[in-house]
Amino acid sequence: MQTVADEARIYKLWYDEPAQVWTEALPLGNGRLGAMVYGTPAMENIQLNEETLWAGRPNNNANPNALEYIPKVRQLVFEGKYLEAQTLATEKVMAKTNSGMPYQSFGHLRIAFPGHTRYTDYYRELSLDSARTVVCYTVDGVRYRRETITSLADQVVMVRLSASRPGMITCNAHLTSPHQDVMIASEGDEITLSGVSSWHEGLKGKVLFQGRMAVRTQGGHSSCADGVLAVEKADEATFYLSIATNFVNYKDITGNEVERSKNYLHAALKHSYRQSLLEHLAIYKSYMDRVDLDLGPDRYADVTTDMRVQNFRETQDDFLVATYFRFGRYLLICSSQPGGQPANLQGIWNDKLFPSWDSKYTCNINLEMNYWPAEVTNLSELHQPLMQLISEVSETGRETAKTMYGAEGWVLHHNTDIWRVTGAIDKAPSGLWPTGGAWLCRHLWERYLYTGDVGFLRTAYPIMKEAAKFFDQIMVKEPVHNWLVVCPSNSPENVHAGSKGKSTTAPGCTMDNQLIFDLWNQVITTARLLNTDETLAVHYEQRLREMAPMQVGRWGQLQEWMFDWDDPKDVHRHISHLYGLFPSNQISPFRTPELWDAARTSLIHRGDPSTGWSMGWKVCLWARLLDGDHAYKLITDQLTLVRNEKKKGGTYPNLFDAHPPFQIDGNFGCTAGIAEMLMQSHDGFVYLLPALPANWKEGRIRGIKARGGFELDFCWKNGKLDKLTIYSSKGGNFRLRTLTPVQGKGLKKARGENPNAIYEVPQVMEPVVNKEAKLHEVKLKKTYLYDLNTKAGESYTIAGR
Repeated sequence: MQTVADEARIYKLWYDEPAQVWTEALPLGNGRLGAMVYGTPAMENIQLNEETLWAGRPNNNANPNALEYIPKVRQLVFEGKYLEAQTLATEKVMAKTNSGMPYQSFGHLRIAFPGHTRYTDYYRELSLDSARTVVCYTVDGVRYRRETITSLADQVVMVRLSASRPGMITCNAHLTSPHQDVMIASEGDEITLSGVSSWHEGLKGKVLFQGRMAVRTQGGHSSCADGVLAVEKADEATFYLSIATNFVNYKDITGNEVERSKNYLHAALKHSYRQSLLEHLAIYKSYMDRVDLDLGPDRYADVTTDMRVQNFRETQDDFLVATYFRFGRYLLICSSQPGGQPANLQGIWNDKLFPSWDSKYTCNINLEMNYWPAEVTNLSELHQPLMQLISEVSETGRETAKTMYGAEGWVLHHNTDIWRVTGAIDKAPSGLWPTGGAWLCRHLWERYLYTGDVGFLRTAYPIMKEAAKFFDQIMVKEPVHNWLVVCPSNSPENVHAGSKGKSTTAPGCTMDNQLIFDLWNQVITTARLLNTDETLAVHYEQRLREMAPMQVGRWGQLQEWMFDWDDPKDVHRHISHLYGLFPSNQISPFRTPELWDAARTSLIHRGDPSTGWSMGWKVCLWARLLDGDHAYKLITDQLTLVRNEKKKGGTYPNLFDAHPPFQIDGNFGCTAGIAEMLMQSHDGFVYLLPALPANWKEGRIRGIKARGGFELDFCWKNGKLDKLTIYSSKGGNFRLRTLTPVQGKGLKKARGENPNAIYEVPQVMEPVVNKEAKLHEVKLKKTYLYDLNTKAGESYTIAGR
């Protein structure tokens, strides 16, 4: 229930000058269309994207030579010739035809306003409460206002222009594009821009696209000629812009982009801006308003957003943290709508034809990180585009598994694109990593854990089962310990001491072991839940006993590799061996204290400052280490202002994550990390306020989701839980861990294993600990453990005491 305090809080990004560069422009999106609004008075510039506008055409890229050479690479690895193995893999195993296609910008909408260089009283805003931008300024005593939305209801970009006096709207609008050989035309009262996506790495672009725009005015008049829409002396004007392509799915580009662009535009033109805005708001708020984080009043409302970021280290501006959390959920709503494409490396926003890393789907951390907030922050439907990608790469990955490895099942290496390529791309140091499919299957499993949807799990099981089969067939026994390992592979994307820092290629990397441990256990649990494949479940139980255990190295660290190669001075951005701590649940202070301490030692030595996405991951990791103050320190590092790409990590003026350059995963990772600081549900119970920093004395979060189908609304005072409301969608036992005693009807002291099967935690093998390792005693705060039997559809209230 919304309170007066809720209504008083306004979440927005605001500035007192126009954007000068792309990372100062403000992002809008409806899943399919992305827009970056600059807000320049004399020449509005809105950079545009459409989610299916990628270079190239349907293809796959598995190298058939790999079948012959992977065994040779493996033999070199087992002989300790790591650099030779990596060199051979780059030459003979990696994809030769292409390394994936780039996501591409459509172009720009530019609107010229004569005389508006003489502006004063400038204001620019992105409202996180309404998903629209507002630009206001004064020229010659007239107050002008622009509102822009990417309509979730009407699938067009809409720009509404108004003024404080009638007859003052005069402007010219046109479309531009960086693509070659585009065609700009006028059709009646509409203008169009048509083109085709780019050639890349020898693959001809065949994605046809068209943008189409019209204007509706009140008062004055409009005209259309030579690709320009002109408005003269109107009281108000609204531009409607549609963009469409011929993309149907990853193997079909037979759509009609012209008819699609017409249909989108003509349907939208039937609605006034006001009507479309109200429908857009209703859809947007149906997502955004599910969760609300309150960390206190807005003490710096009169300070522009970029300056709040710049001042954050000194001000500890926790309203900005709540805004950043809301912004992360906003970006997912805007870039990942059901039925569309998943958020890529830049979400849906990209101003280049050939962006960094092609703005693809990097599967050794970045794509997965994009969806860490999906379930926990109550946006489960927005996980669907990733579920669809997983289904599609399981199809293309079947061909790749056979071509490259001679194996059944399916494989995905470290990268894919809209065409769902699954071959090993780029060079071996990053691309020779075959466990992307295992990590993506974790998302199928997590969706089941949060929703309890057995029907969904039944559809996901064949995908998980086939991914598991691939590893069952390609894993081999290594010669030193006789452990079952993946080889060749790497610990993304870090070099190791076995090659004197010259190679990443290695056998039995800890992350691979953790990923396959999760996958095989998920298949075992699902098979028994669905009452099928018992023989297969028993087989994987045996195979798990053959795998390498996690190991604690000579200086007390969790080993990143099978051998004790870790350098205590290594500050590499990837912290792949800590996957078992987060997002997985293999490492726990309560179940595996030795591993938990070793993971902490590794993270301390890795350091705090890094690229933006890495710091977002570290927020999550420090939360799992139950250290709220250190997690908050990483948020502080993340909220460090970056105005150029020379600085390492941080946040751009528009709150985009700075790798640099911009990568959206850091936004999503930090959003998930804030949720983990307040609530965790991965370890057999729901733990409230497990990593609360000292300065968050009071606060509230409403609508956050816990595994098991529970939705929570809780507040805290003086750092202690004050009140908790639980809504149970599936029923079953709710096991609660708190740092202070609580009371409530039906609440009882927990005993034994959690009877709610969804919280069953697989037991990891006993770790191998180096005799030289100095381990620290894990000292945990006293906690209280309770059980509450819940019924589906019922709510329960618990109070602190």
